Amino acid sequence: MAVDPFAELLRHLRRNANRTQDEQAGAINAASGRATMTRREVNRYENGANVPTDHTLGNIALACGVPLEPLLREAKAARARRREKNKAEAEDLDDVKRRTLLGGAVIGAAAAAEPWGRLAYALSKGSKIDPESAGVLIDHAARLHVDELNESALSLQSRVEAHLDAITAALPRAGTHERALTIAAGETAALAGWVAWDLGEHDKATSYYGVTSECAKKAGHPPLRALALGYASYGAPSPAKALEMLSQAAQDVRGRGNATAAAWALGRYAEEAAQSGDDAAALRALDQARFAYDFADHTSEQAWVRFVTPYRMDSLTLSVYGELKRQELTATADSAVERLGGGLPESGVVVLGDLASALLRGGDVDRGAHVAHQFAAAAESKPNTMGRQRAQTIAAGLPDSEHALASHLLTFATL
Repeated sequence: MAVDPFAELLRHLRRNANRTQDEQAGAINAASGRATMTRREVNRYENGANVPTDHTLGNIALACGVPLEPLLREAKAARARRREKNKAEAEDLDDVKRRTLLGGAVIGAAAAAEPWGRLAYALSKGSKIDPESAGVLIDHAARLHVDELNESALSLQSRVEAHLDAITAALPRAGTHERALTIAAGETAALAGWVAWDLGEHDKATSYYGVTSECAKKAGHPPLRALALGYASYGAPSPAKALEMLSQAAQDVRGRGNATAAAWALGRYAEEAAQSGDDAAALRALDQARFAYDFADHTSEQAWVRFVTPYRMDSLTLSVYGELKRQELTATADSAVERLGGGLPESGVVVLGDLASALLRGGDVDRGAHVAHQFAAAAESKPNTMGRQRAQTIAAGLPDSEHALASHLLTFATL
């Protein structure tokens, strides 16, 4: 039975990505952010029983790292062939194979004259990705850094890794978009490392951070290395090594347009300095971080700084003041709670976790335990990365009277 050339093209794209139909469905769902695609529907596309909608084609292009416009054009032609079944059914599968859509041989002039043949030939020759497709890949990388605020590492991991695969597939055809896509790949790899680290896959995390550093070098973009160093500092073998990494990160984000990144790097340095007992260095770095944030706009700088919200800065400040047992802790805690308001905004779980830890370390045990209960409820209703580590930290600081809560948090940390 003849199969439509566009169906063959979709099958070729999947096989070129080394995916089964189940895996292709998962990659399309990862691109769309919705679990609506199934193996059965992928099979229908590849057998010519159905032609994807333009919206679905956008997700297929993203999942496979190919330009969208040619797919839209060939899908339109496929729909026209479906309306003329006699012509569509006249296409023999052996002829399709002879046109080397499934192989790597050079396409003949006659085959290349067909729309699907031109696209297959272009893909085999490394045609340049169009601006719209590049923009979709870059925007999706940014969106994943926002999703990290409200999604567990376990649910986020497959989406992040699928998107990294999509960018990797697109890079050989990036053309003038190569630098932007390389930066997006580095940002996505760093997030993949962060997620892997949260799941206890430390070797995997280290590898991803190495990829990010390589992307930073290739793109000539030091702030990207700062991201890798900042994430990796949480798993540094010693406080001294963490401070060394964060010092380099702070240098990498000096200059205009990096205020949010600088605030985060300096805030993390303050946090590590406080934990190592260097009060003066911690307070100095925290002042620098808060000053930098006064000039920051986390919504318009690098994509990855979207998570450095005012709530996240509250979290860093609370962590430092709690570790140093500073008298400013109470006023800062009041301010953080007021900023949170009655709801639970992005980064709200992080703030509650750090607020509980800071209060417990600072000696305000009753209030710390109260906030710990709030954190426990929030972490389950609105999971995010680092929730498990915060649960462990809080559990360790709770008094004996809160044994049930401590056990609950430790159980949550192992899920």
